[in-house]
Amino acid sequence: MSLDLILGYGGMVSFGHAAYFGAGAYIVGALVLGGVSNGFVHFAAAVLGSGLLAFVVGALSVRTRSIYFIMLTFAFAQMFFYLAIGMQQFGGDDGMPLATRSQFGGFPDLASPRQFYYFALVLLVAVLFLCSRIVRSRFGMVLQGCMQNETRLQTIGVATYWYKVAGFALAGAIAGLAGCLVANLNAYVSPNFLDWKVSGDVIMMIVIGGIGTLYGAPIGALVFLVLQEGISSFTDHWMAWFGPLLVLAALFWKRGIFGWLFPRA
Repeated sequence: MSLDLILGYGGMVSFGHAAYFGAGAYIVGALVLGGVSNGFVHFAAAVLGSGLLAFVVGALSVRTRSIYFIMLTFAFAQMFFYLAIGMQQFGGDDGMPLATRSQFGGFPDLASPRQFYYFALVLLVAVLFLCSRIVRSRFGMVLQGCMQNETRLQTIGVATYWYKVAGFALAGAIAGLAGCLVANLNAYVSPNFLDWKVSGDVIMMIVIGGIGTLYGAPIGALVFLVLQEGISSFTDHWMAWFGPLLVLAALFWKRGIFGWLFPRA
């Protein structure tokens, strides 16, 4: 959903979204390593830290367009990926197990699979509600206007640059929240969270679910993971089977599964 916010509504094809996902996870790892176990501190720091990182990258990247924007976001993500590999205090290439998960005073207990599931579900619904309000607000309308005709908005005095940077930072903050969740899910942080393949997977999820639909993002994620787990149980070369399915989805489902199920939405 965080990537669809800037890709589907702002036209910013970021190929380095894993950087903010991984940053959220590593912020939790750094706090745990420093002896901080308070979950409220973990989640607040992950969201704010990832948002700040995305703000800096966005401020430098949104001045460019098309393939230059894609490659610049990819370059920043790879820079952070190799930086994580070089941080031996966090395990380097091997990653680092967390001594404890985020603590909220007993409830929810993120070590309990059932409680973790419902905790993540509540956050999913909350973020979905937040993003749906954003895209219908004046801010969201300006983002969509930037995708359709940025020059026209600039001629009437709209500071499109800062709107796009703010949207990029907001998307990074939401990705950081997801990174915080995955760090608690696995009780482990790894440079693989920042790998370009993660960014590619997220783009595939949005294409499958429906670009610019918002609700298609969780649908696409669900379908992607189910297909990945299902096909990989039969063969190690699951991408050879998944690839043609993605091509067919891109050709015949212009708005993804959500657009096919709800054509008038």
